[in-house]
Amino acid sequence: MRTVLNHTCLLPVSSTTTDSASPVPNSYESLEGGGYSGTSLRCSLRHLNARSPFPSLSELSSALGGLGGVSELEAETLRPVNLLQERNILPPKRAPPPEPNLSNDLRKVNCSPDTFRCTLTNIPQTQALLNKARLPLGLLLHPFRDLTQLPVITSNTIVRCRSCRTYINPFVSFLDQRRWKCNLCYRVNDVPDEFMYNPVTRSYGEPHKRPEVQNSTVEFIASSDYMLRPPQPAVYLFLLDVSHNAVESGYLNVFCQSLLDNLEKLPGDTRTHIGFVTFDSTVHFYNLQEGLSQPQMLVVSDIDGNHLVKDLLNALPGMFTHTRETQSALGPALQAAYKLMSPTGGRVTVFQTQLPTLGAGLLQSREDPNLRSSTKNVLHLGPATDFYKKLALDCSGQQIGVDLFLLSSQYSDLASLACVSKYSAGSVFYYPSFHHIHNTAQKQKFQKDLQRYLTRKIGFEAVMRIRCTKGLSIHTFHGNFFVRSTDLLSLANVNPDSGFAVQMSIEESLADTSLACFQAALLYTSSKGKRRIRVHTLCLPVVSQLSEVFAGADIQAISCLLANMAIDRSISSSLSDARDALVNAVVDCLTAYRANGSNIQPSGLIAPAALRLFPLYVLALLKQKALRTGTSTRLDERVFSMCELKSQPLQQIMRMVHPDLYRIDNMTEQAALHLNDSVIPQPPLLQLTAEKLTREGAFLLDCGSVMYLWVGKCCNETFIRDVLGFQNYASLPSNMTEIPELQTTYSERTRAFISWLLESRTFLPAFHVVKDDASTKTSFFQHLVEDRTESAFSYYEFLLHIQQQMSK
Repeated sequence: MRTVLNHTCLLPVSSTTTDSASPVPNSYESLEGGGYSGTSLRCSLRHLNARSPFPSLSELSSALGGLGGVSELEAETLRPVNLLQERNILPPKRAPPPEPNLSNDLRKVNCSPDTFRCTLTNIPQTQALLNKARLPLGLLLHPFRDLTQLPVITSNTIVRCRSCRTYINPFVSFLDQRRWKCNLCYRVNDVPDEFMYNPVTRSYGEPHKRPEVQNSTVEFIASSDYMLRPPQPAVYLFLLDVSHNAVESGYLNVFCQSLLDNLEKLPGDTRTHIGFVTFDSTVHFYNLQEGLSQPQMLVVSDIDGNHLVKDLLNALPGMFTHTRETQSALGPALQAAYKLMSPTGGRVTVFQTQLPTLGAGLLQSREDPNLRSSTKNVLHLGPATDFYKKLALDCSGQQIGVDLFLLSSQYSDLASLACVSKYSAGSVFYYPSFHHIHNTAQKQKFQKDLQRYLTRKIGFEAVMRIRCTKGLSIHTFHGNFFVRSTDLLSLANVNPDSGFAVQMSIEESLADTSLACFQAALLYTSSKGKRRIRVHTLCLPVVSQLSEVFAGADIQAISCLLANMAIDRSISSSLSDARDALVNAVVDCLTAYRANGSNIQPSGLIAPAALRLFPLYVLALLKQKALRTGTSTRLDERVFSMCELKSQPLQQIMRMVHPDLYRIDNMTEQAALHLNDSVIPQPPLLQLTAEKLTREGAFLLDCGSVMYLWVGKCCNETFIRDVLGFQNYASLPSNMTEIPELQTTYSERTRAFISWLLESRTFLPAFHVVKDDASTKTSFFQHLVEDRTESAFSYYEFLLHIQQQMSK
């Protein structure tokens, strides 16, 4: 049987609606307001039978006539590319996301692609047209990301559609000063009196100039209508593994020092609480109540006794130095944390260094090291017990999010443990082989991650709903959350580093509209105890031609959505099923393009330029730790890679899947960026193949969470001396984990380039200098996805395989 990743499925949807004058809400579902009345999701995957002629470039003008003629850019995205002949398809620099074909006025106010991105920037009019293109329709969101500019609106009246509860936004239409038409369900609503006044211009009678209607991302300060209870305080509980294994790894010293350094920067206000629980074979609590001369092992209390918290953090690493306890009672410690946190809600941060061996939630080792390189199916990708999922759901119900830091050199069954974060909207961090002395790169990464983790913005007791134009429906969500009703995500905690994805289908024809809109509303409590609603609205054109659907394909968004779908498939079915489905996604799409193209020669492997990177990205996905076979992969590392693909924002996923490779030993100022007083070189991106490496060069590989600087044996000694601070290649140590700050032009140029790459990152990568003959060389070469390995195709072989599958 042939495997495909279904773009549609069968699910019921809620039909709750709330009018602005509804009675006091009794659940978060009614609080944010329901979706359309009576909409149901009846989706089926239809077979491809119909064929329509594919317009040539000369015919494009009339095909796109409804959108003001074909632009040069659109013609370029449809240019047929023979992938077997055109080998250099990688753009010289990271390609920006495709720009939707909208009027300038709409384009200016549209949502940033960093926040909201659709797999198709031209929305097909019907499900039949979408099926014909064989591309997935979905959204990728980064709803709580750090923003430098965010219009915050304080108003007694938050204006929403009376029917579908959409928040007023730049894409509504004003029929006159007193009436506006919803852009999602088309209902006509009254403009409230208060909305007639514009607080920015201090003028009256221009509702269309208010900030809510001028910005596609806004944040409202919510009234008591949006609260079920008084906003909760910021409450942080740290659960610390203090078994022999944990103490020996040295993580406790790093954690305690990091929290001491950042204690004053924890988000919160005067109501903030902080607490600690330690565990080995037993669970220990600490009394930090004011008035005590020193902390006592007892129970959690508040942060006002700051000196007691500091005393405890200074004392903790030494308290367990001579422990002989090797057992881990993680389950009972989590149950205790749940009881402690239930009255308020908040965040539990768990540090674990081994397999839980005692009490509720105990686990046995399921990994067979002999099967790590198996080319057959990989077992145990799902949890061994439902204990951690059930606990997470209990936590979510009490507004408790659980984050997991796993620092382990042995198998710890992350597939089971990660459920505690996945279903409580938490995050998972993993540091394999962590040791504070023997693994400096991991120690530095852990320190940097903690710095960000402890100080980043946090939202408590959050819910998120995504609404879309009538006729479109959402049927599957990806990310860390609990789906409280069919279209409402419960996020006990929300953080600025998490991404989400959704799959959609087209229920009813969109022929009566030229625009489709999507709106994500995130209702949360800030760390200062304010109830806020962050709203993002995206607008895209609706098209009727297959060529336009292909022209508007956003290949990075498509690849990320398919990655999410493949992870689900590998757990619900099997890894080989998921891999086959990814290959078939490429085969189906290119077959659909060929079948509907009147001017495409049969020889070669032809893709429209907009999709030319599709086979490359899918091959790169197949070589990811999450999905690869035949290459030795520890089970926990595979599962962590799956967690990352399911919960990271798009840009982070793309760096992970298809890293950026640059030659940096010969960078010049030619075409450099001049920012402030810095000169930032712009070396071109290189294909991920060893063919591009030379022994005379130094090459930087940026994989998102890790960076490698590969230094060739015959690399220019000036570069080695001026950038790395060593006389020659032979004197370079094999375990360098940072670039020194040297007062040389070469050094400044190199550091300026790396700093520029890291500018928008929230988590800084681990850094490895790799010598041509070092042990880290293997992990560097595993990222060169265009090359052949013992168990996987080269890029060229993969193209031939796709071509062969298409001719079956």
